[in-house]
Amino acid sequence: MAVTSESTTVWTGTLADGSGTTKLDSSGVAEFPVNWRARSEGEAGTTNPEELLGAAHSSCYSMALAHALTGAGHAPESIQTTAAVTFEAGRGVLGSHLLVSARVPGLTEAEFETFAEDAKANCPISKALAGIPITIEAELA
Repeated sequence: MAVTSESTTVWTGTLADGSGTTKLDSSGVAEFPVNWRARSEGEAGTTNPEELLGAAHSSCYSMALAHALTGAGHAPESIQTTAAVTFEAGRGVLGSHLLVSARVPGLTEAEFETFAEDAKANCPISKALAGIPITIEAELA
């Protein structure tokens, strides 16, 4: 069964001077302010597309890793994933770096790294980001 998720952004003004809001329509759980300054320089209290992309990547990756580990008989106690998405004005999104720490009883570091790399390659958001480099640092907690 396919599920479609929707978000809406309403923007007012020019790129440099304008601003907008991005709303998570499907869930209705949040609405975020967005503007160019937050994207190009960083601004507290205002998000940007790369931060939202990082949220999608880190959550999808964590689910993919949990699924792979559980399917192989190694149910994780916890997985923490940070996705650092880099953007440069004029060049675009340059990459996503995954920083992963997990508690998985009975697994060696080498075994875990194999699962971590497999999840990176097979996570649906990683596949959608095939046009950018995706790097990973993964360790057992």
